[in-house]
Parts: sequence; structure tokens; C-alpha cells
Amino acid sequence: MKTIAAISTPPGSGGIAVIRLSGQDALEIAARAWKGKNLTEASSHTAHLGTLCDPNGEPIDQCVATIFRGPNSFTGENTVEFSLHGSRWIQRKAMEALLAFGATPANPGEFTQRAFINGKIDLAQAEAVADLIASSSRAAHKMALRQMDGSFSHRLEQLRSQIIELASLLELELDFSEEEVEFADRKKLRELTDTTIATISNLADTYSAGRAFKEGVPVVIAGAPNAGKSTLLNALLQTDKAIVSDIPGTTRDIVEDTIEIGGILFRFLDTAGLRETTDTIEAIGIDRAREALHKASIILWLIDPTVPLEPQWKELQAALPNISDSKIILLQTKSDIYPQPLKVPADLSELNLPALTQESKPGVGALTQESVPGVGAHNQESEPGLVALTQESEPDLGALTQESEPDLGALTQISANTGEGINSLKQALTRIATSDHDPANELIITNARHHSELTAGIEALRRVRSALDTDLSADFIAQDIREASHHLGLVTGAITTDNLLSSIFANFCIGK
Repeated sequence: MKTIAAISTPPGSGGIAVIRLSGQDALEIAARAWKGKNLTEASSHTAHLGTLCDPNGEPIDQCVATIFRGPNSFTGENTVEFSLHGSRWIQRKAMEALLAFGATPANPGEFTQRAFINGKIDLAQAEAVADLIASSSRAAHKMALRQMDGSFSHRLEQLRSQIIELASLLELELDFSEEEVEFADRKKLRELTDTTIATISNLADTYSAGRAFKEGVPVVIAGAPNAGKSTLLNALLQTDKAIVSDIPGTTRDIVEDTIEIGGILFRFLDTAGLRETTDTIEAIGIDRAREALHKASIILWLIDPTVPLEPQWKELQAALPNISDSKIILLQTKSDIYPQPLKVPADLSELNLPALTQESKPGVGALTQESVPGVGAHNQESEPGLVALTQESEPDLGALTQESEPDLGALTQISANTGEGINSLKQALTRIATSDHDPANELIITNARHHSELTAGIEALRRVRSALDTDLSADFIAQDIREASHHLGLVTGAITTDNLLSSIFANFCIGK
């Protein structure tokens, strides 16, 4: 293959820029542009100070050349990395010189593609390289590292080799079909099929969480106009992202930003206040707010104790059928000016929804019903059917544990102005986000292609199970087993096509 060259550091000026050269002629091309030690004689994994020159012998920069001899390099080929001063002019002239001496400009992802072709990494690991570069939180970083270390591929290849062996035995039966010999034990095949389906399904089921961890767990801040949604967003982000005003309906569109909390990237969406309105523009904002609720993983539903409660409960109750898949945290805002805990209508607390029941997720999204009398936002007699909720003191963020954490699904008091409840809320968000899947300790998939192939593999194995239950002939069973194996192989790169490789590596940056 041709020797390729590219700038591997981000575009622009900086302290250092790295230009990478890889291919069978990398050492010779580097030596032609180099004044200093003869790089063709340099040992692998050594660094050398010298001067990079243009074809006329004019110095471009004094820099360091690091030598990696194949196959002990990232690409598996002879590789030279030049560490230069990060001037745009130096980078441009250095690239021009290397191309003049015989190198070819690298395509996007071509260095990683060569690492795959040369057997240094498999396809899933190659894709993890791109994820690692793009990681913007501790969770995304952990997931990419775990995929890069080969754990994911190793698990799939183990499963694949087992089902390939059984497919081979089934196909052997076809060669002896007249003798009615059974080489593949049907009971063992059923057990293996069930185990494989369960294992792959468990992996595939992590995709939704994986995408959320990678792109930001979507958290929608909802509630009535002027309930403090924008103020809460600013308090969480610790910046004035959203406009705050005493005038209800100020937020007309979704205001969005991300922040890392406890190693998890959260994507907060401040939405328009939910109410009936004749204002056309505000109505569009409210429609968008309701659409955002459907896509949220977590909903912070704000209740304003300083205005009538009945319309706020009605909005929440109307939204519940469409947001039952979300984890809901009910928050009573403005505790600095209204310190009394509110009460929740009994009919609302009796709704049996996964996000609102204590049994389904202890400590998460539970509406706790108490028999103790409490103080509401208005006169107790005027609001029948309301019950008091307990108020918990806010523990320290660092010391907060699942056992000590207040039930934030119950109405919990916060004040974005004074900071009351904010640290506790942040801790609850992290705990809720990782309650189903923990990126720090679990293998989680984040790649849509992987999810698609795993899903197709599961479907093929389900057909295998059905064929076994109906005693279909070995050739039908073997065909579906081979198909399942094919889909698993496409994930790791054991099976590839030119189109597949092109589509994957085209999304990489140049120089990687």
C-alpha cells in the first residue's frame, strides 16, 4: 500500500502539531526530508531531534521524529510521527514537503483502517477509536475504552464460534442424510440458542442507554409558566443560559445545553410553560414542550406553590399517559419564599405507572402518600383529596448514598436562587441515569450499526429456536444459524464488505 501522510492534531495553531506518516516507504520518505540522524537506521520506538526540510533543503522546523517500525505500530506498518511547532504555516509546508518526497494524502480514518486491515484491531475496536476521540464525559470515555480493549468483540466471537461449530455439525448431518445420523444434539442446541439469544438481547438492550450516555441523557424541565424552569436550568448549568423574567410565558422555544454531573453527560431542555393559551407563538412553544416530554429519559416537573395548584396537577395528569417511560422527579420550587411542603392530590398518587411507583424503582419517581396532615399552597379545606408529603433535609452531595437520599420522586423542595436542594437533585439525576445500566462497570453498546446487526442476529436465532421446536430439517436450521453468525461477524469485522468499510471510516477525521 502507498505511504500516507496527514496532520493528526486538530486544525489551527497550537503549541505542537503532529504529522503522521505510515506505509512501507515511511522511513525512506522521512529520511529524505530530514537533517539529523539517518531515520532509516533508527530503532523502533525511538525519538530523534532534527530539522524537517523542503525539497530545496530549506529548513521548515526543528522538530522531533518518533519511529515505529512495523508490525509494532498502530497501523502495523512503518510509521513516523513528526512533532512540530503548531504554526499553520509550518504544518502546511511540512505536509507539502512530505507529499513532494513521495507520500500520498491520507483519507479520513485511513490510519485506523490500515490498523484493522493489518489485524492490529477488529472493526468494533476501530469504531471505538472514533468514539474515544469524540467522548465528552467520563461515561462516554469509559464505554469507548471498554469497547477498545476488545471485551465486546471477544464476547461476540465466543458466541459466534459456538454457533458456527453447531452449524458445521448440522451441515455434516446433510452429508449423511440417508443414514439418519444426528451429530448436533438437539437439546444442547436449544440450550445454546436460548443462552445466545439472552446474551445478545442483554447487549442490544443497552443501546438506548448507551446513546443517551454518549450524546447526553435527555432531561426535560417542565411545568407551569413562571414556575422557575429557566432559573433551575441556569442554576444547574451555573450560567445565564436562559432568559429569566417575572412575566409568565417568557420561554417560547426549547433552550438546550449539556453539563457533566457525576461523570454522566446530561442534556437539559428548558421548555415553554404548560398552559392553555391563545397566543399563537406561545402555543407553538407549548407543542414543542409536549413533544420533548415524549423523548425525555428524565423529567423534572416543577410545581409552583405561589399560584393555584389545580391547573398544574391537571397538566401533569394529562401528560402522564404519554410519558410513562420516563423517570419523573416532582419538584416544589421557590422554597426560599414558600417553605411549607405541598401536598399531592390522592388521585394522582394512586396512578400505577412505572415511573411513579415505589415498587418499580425504589427511591425514584415514587409519589409517597402520607396520612399526616400538611400545609398546602392554599387553604386545606378548599382542596379536598390532597395529602401531605414528607420533607427531607438535603444531604451533602459527596456523602449522599442511596440509603440516605430523600425520595426525590415525592414533591421535594428546591430553590434555584438559594441553592437549596440543587446538590441533592444532581446526585439523584446521576443515580437515576445509572439505575438500569452503569457505564463504569458494564459493557454498553452505543453504535447504531452494532445494534442493528445484533437485532438481526437475534431474529435469526429465534427462527432457529422455532425450527427446533417444530423439528424442521437440519438444512433449514443451519441456514438460520449461519445467518446469525454472519450478523455477529459484521459487528467485529470477521465478515466485511468494501462498502461497509468505506461507510465506517468515512466518518473518521483525517489523521486518525
